[in-house]
Amino acid sequence: MALGIIIGVSVIVSLLLIRVLHILYRSGKPISDKSPKSYSTLVVLGSGGHTAEMINLLLALDQNRFSPRYYIAAATDNMSLQKARSLENSLAEKAGIKVAADAVQYMQIYRSREVGQSYITSVWTTLVALVHALWLMLRVRPQVILCNGPGTCIPLCAIAFLFKIVGIRWSSIFYVESIARVRRLSLSGLILYKLRIADRFFVQWPQLQRIYPRADYVGCLM
Repeated sequence: MALGIIIGVSVIVSLLLIRVLHILYRSGKPISDKSPKSYSTLVVLGSGGHTAEMINLLLALDQNRFSPRYYIAAATDNMSLQKARSLENSLAEKAGIKVAADAVQYMQIYRSREVGQSYITSVWTTLVALVHALWLMLRVRPQVILCNGPGTCIPLCAIAFLFKIVGIRWSSIFYVESIARVRRLSLSGLILYKLRIADRFFVQWPQLQRIYPRADYVGCLM
């Protein structure tokens, strides 16, 4: 009986390990010609300069190819979603069309920890944030995730990676480190880089690419 349990657990662990290795090998590979013409895209926004940098990045993308778009920000960050709405309204106005309800959605997510919050109470808020992130990811199931540093991206990207392992959805995660990070990565960037969660990891300063060789140097995007 005990031997059977040990063998069963060993088989499961081995299969999970093989699956994780396959994901790490496949991550970052070029998109095949059989890929869909458009990709449902989750855009993670953050307070301060994160949203400004993300908007500049979005302006450089093919809007039709990365659609529908789901903007998500922390529950206490209304300014970022307002900027996202302004961006979408501006793009629609230039194209002479109205923003379709099914083409763009705006959502909010609980923070794992507020500024100044004690670490003891943050345990509970982190669990709540993870459950909320899981619900949002099950609802959206994006094909592409764009993020550039806000802490709210960590639970979303971690769940996306878990979805890859269990086969729920393959979400390609693209992380662009903030231009403010000149000599070292942000905590969010460091986590995604070290754990190899991001499919592609971009930095805006050449010295960062020398320190983190798996990153791609793309120059200043601002």
